[in-house]
Amino acid sequence: MCCTTEIQAAGSTFGNYFRVTTFGESHGGGVGCIVDGCPPRIPLSEADMQADLDRRRPGQSRITTPRKETDTCKICSGVSEGLTTGTPIHVFVPNTDQRGHDYKEMSIAYRPSHADATYDMKYGVRAVKGGGRSSARETIGRVASGAIAKKLLKQFSGTEVLAYVSQVHQVVLPDGSVDHDTLTLDQIESNIVRCPDPEYAEKMIAAIDAVRTRGDSIGGVVTCIVRNAPRGLGSPVFDKLEAELAKAVMSLPATKGFEFGSGFAG
Repeated sequence: MCCTTEIQAAGSTFGNYFRVTTFGESHGGGVGCIVDGCPPRIPLSEADMQADLDRRRPGQSRITTPRKETDTCKICSGVSEGLTTGTPIHVFVPNTDQRGHDYKEMSIAYRPSHADATYDMKYGVRAVKGGGRSSARETIGRVASGAIAKKLLKQFSGTEVLAYVSQVHQVVLPDGSVDHDTLTLDQIESNIVRCPDPEYAEKMIAAIDAVRTRGDSIGGVVTCIVRNAPRGLGSPVFDKLEAELAKAVMSLPATKGFEFGSGFAG
């Protein structure tokens, strides 16, 4: 008797009590998320998520992808008359700028450092147009669900989450140049690279421009601040808070490292 087992493409869900599933492909009908575990009677509208989706939206400046998308979200379930119902919240964002011809040359070879070869070898399916699930458009579902999570954290524990660019290639913000106790979103949003230090922001933009003109890219570092985090988060051994955060962060496309606190500096 011959038995054949097919490998299924699982791995699109994260969380325990607040569970997030993202779905969709770069050049499919759209992308989004399903959030399970949100308490009932929480005020929620598309506007709560749209502000963060607008920050993520491509084509906003010369240093991002040129793809033009409005990324307008729609709540399809889980909200009634402006309040959550306690049932799964379905958020959908349609894809409108699908340019398959941009990937014609990529159909004959795997892209270096991309997921093309991995998907092809594992599933026998390769999404040439935009990379399918491996596209950065998958993060739309994370942004939308993250906006819901931020609202819950703010309401129940007064927790605030901020993030900014602290390094681009060899341009590094000096230690202590940003006051994490007083930093505001307006300071972060004051320039296209989202670095709160104007002087270093210009240096970062110049570094990106230098490689962009050559058709290349460079890496960087994002620093995240969580104020007034609830005590006792996480569980012993394999489900520690640091482990859960590392899993979430390292699953972001192109992420190659994660530090908690002072990290490797000790």
